[in-house]
Amino acid sequence: MTELPLIGEAPADASGARRLAGARIGVVTFPGTLDDRDAARAVRLAGGTAVELWHADTELGDVDAVVIPGGFSYGDYLRAGAIARFAPLMTKIIDAANSDARLPVLGICNGFQILTESHLLPGSMIKNDHLKFMCRDQVLRVENSNTAWTLDYEAGQEITIPLKNQDGQYIADDKTLDALEAEGRVVFRYVGFNPNGSRRDIAGISNAAGNVVGLMPHPEHAVEVGFGPESLDGIGGSDTDGLGFFTSVLNKIVGGAK
Repeated sequence: MTELPLIGEAPADASGARRLAGARIGVVTFPGTLDDRDAARAVRLAGGTAVELWHADTELGDVDAVVIPGGFSYGDYLRAGAIARFAPLMTKIIDAANSDARLPVLGICNGFQILTESHLLPGSMIKNDHLKFMCRDQVLRVENSNTAWTLDYEAGQEITIPLKNQDGQYIADDKTLDALEAEGRVVFRYVGFNPNGSRRDIAGISNAAGNVVGLMPHPEHAVEVGFGPESLDGIGGSDTDGLGFFTSVLNKIVGGAK
């Protein structure tokens, strides 16, 4: 079977592929996680090495970044992400993200919820304002291209990413929202349609250092030609719009970030 090319096309120099493959991206699995294999595949398609991490692990191991993927950790029985926040591995992730090393951490959907519950990111996620599960291709505008996970995008770029959530409404008090806006920490904003009532159309945010990013839509579902969303109503991009998340962090890790 022919291997899929890395980063959308075959590299001109195999050393480039080896260079990126040296970056190890941990993908965390909780009871109820659904998209861990998709996230690991996205890492591999981008050129990196995906490392399986289990929620009960007590050590992060030798990883250069972490993805907390989507799903329904612990069934969301208490509150989305609230139980997962206390997993042994989350203590290590919180410490590493806040350390001088600033471990890059990406939280997708339920992962975003876990990051807010862990106080790595401010605000909270509540039920969609229409109280229904939402699944659609969603146009986002990249507001900040200087985080560890958005370096391969341009500020103002519009991308199309699949979205699927029930507790996707991002809320915070006005003081927090004003601070996020003033500090450039709103990383993604919904364009054309707000699917869940999130304040100020916010789809994703970062911490102050830019190493921790959370968003509700699923970039790991938009990484392969022919298997992702096409542009919507003439806006957005291609079905590989999500690949830039993973190439961004890989290029940062290996020293090629802008």
